Amino acid sequence: MQEESRTPSDPQGEPRPRAVRRDPFAWLDEARLSRECAGLVRTLRHRPADSELLDLAGNDYLGLTRHPEVTGAAAGAARLWGAGSTGSRLVTGSTALHAELEAELARFCGFEAALVVSSGYAANLAALTALTGRGGLVVSDAGNHASLIDGCRLSRAETVVVPHAVPDAVAKALDGHAGDALAVTDTVFSVDGDAAPLAALHEVCGEHGAALLVDDAHGLGVVGEGGRGAVHAAGIAGTEGVVATVTLSKALGSQGGAILGPARVIGHLVDTARTVIFDTGLAPAATGAALAALRLLRREPERAVRVRSAAARLHGELSAAGLRPAHPDAAVVSVRAPSPGAAVRWAADCRAAGLQVGCFRPPSVPDGISRLRLTARADLSDAQLAAAVATIVRTAPEGAAG
Repeated sequence: MQEESRTPSDPQGEPRPRAVRRDPFAWLDEARLSRECAGLVRTLRHRPADSELLDLAGNDYLGLTRHPEVTGAAAGAARLWGAGSTGSRLVTGSTALHAELEAELARFCGFEAALVVSSGYAANLAALTALTGRGGLVVSDAGNHASLIDGCRLSRAETVVVPHAVPDAVAKALDGHAGDALAVTDTVFSVDGDAAPLAALHEVCGEHGAALLVDDAHGLGVVGEGGRGAVHAAGIAGTEGVVATVTLSKALGSQGGAILGPARVIGHLVDTARTVIFDTGLAPAATGAALAALRLLRREPERAVRVRSAAARLHGELSAAGLRPAHPDAAVVSVRAPSPGAAVRWAADCRAAGLQVGCFRPPSVPDGISRLRLTARADLSDAQLAAAVATIVRTAPEGAAG
């Protein structure tokens, strides 16, 4: 006969009260309420395959993500190699297509070698965790992307955060450090679209025997001769002690990331970088698409010129209308909003008028100032640029003008 369940008793035989079961996620409700009050709740919005909105929010800088050569290459690679890579690159996830992309990407950007990984985020984690560690020093720009910040934390090196785009502050942080050191910066910063002083940073690192790691996610395809990137434009690509990371998901219209540098650095990453060893390789479709986009850019270098021209026009016309856009050094043009809530409403009003814009609020902005973030594209017409400016100006909230 099955024993009946009984309420637990104390030693004197009296039943003990059952413990009140605590909700382990009750704190989430308070956290969300706090975000709601600050205007910082985020929403996943699914875009349709064919949107009628004019897109100035995505990072398709060269207008290649729907180019028939790029989508055709993606489909062809999937048919040939399969939908997925099937494993990490050290097991079954590396193909001849990956090697082809790496060789052409390194040659295009002016580096000795390249290593393709599953995302730009993974590329930054790989580089930072494999190229420094306990006992080392990382000097990080205050405006760096979250992936660089996370890489610094995971590296276990001592990290010193220095003021934004100040080479003298980097030099001061490096002074007196006897061990391995690495300075890290975006080349074009993702919030305001301003460029880092790469040549000066390279000089500082050389004087202190430090390496320089730069994230050229927003420079590749946009900055420099033929879109070869900010590192190439600064004249430091392929030089001793310089390593760059790039993304394949912006100007190249695909997905994935890569690390560029000396062959011995790339070999070290293959041996030690956890996002290389343990992560599934980049899918063949994305690899094929990125390779096709890179070849198209080499054939049509004027695309890089057009996207910079579009960004300059957005900046000039928004400034003339009395708004406060940041000067763009690449494709990103940000416009300050008076508050997080005002930024959200401004973006929503733009969307209702047929224009999709980015909305950056804390903690995505290091200075705590909310913005609309506009991304220029090489395929925007004069009429589309004019319509975008008119919509942004017409919907601007009180306090947005300078």
